Amino acid sequence: MTATPLYRKPISTFWWVRRRSYLIFVLRELSSVFVAWFVVYLLILVNAVSSGNEEYQEFLSWSAGPGVLTLNMIALLFVLMHTVTWFNLAPKAMVVRVRSRRVAPVVILGLHYLLWGLLTAITLLVVLR
Repeated sequence: MTATPLYRKPISTFWWVRRRSYLIFVLRELSSVFVAWFVVYLLILVNAVSSGNEEYQEFLSWSAGPGVLTLNMIALLFVLMHTVTWFNLAPKAMVVRVRSRRVAPVVILGLHYLLWGLLTAITLLVVLR
């Protein structure tokens, strides 16, 4: 005796595009690729700087190309989305207690954004000097 196969309604490959929450989830997962690109880009920069002025100038001219500029702009948008979604999830994932009282989620979120702004300001001061 063989079992009759169950009918399964065909599902579109891009079913996740129709619901905002699924779309954001997939884009956030995709953003990890761009985070990895920034790490690779930074390592290439460090290598160019440590290899001398000529290598550094080659890196700068390569970086100024339209392909790399476009890739870095897209990567920046994805990394910003990754960061914002990470920060928005942090209060749900972290239970912080001070003197046995739970810290409000809005405080955790606010501290994340405050530290992000502070580190950005420090980085800008170092780079622009």
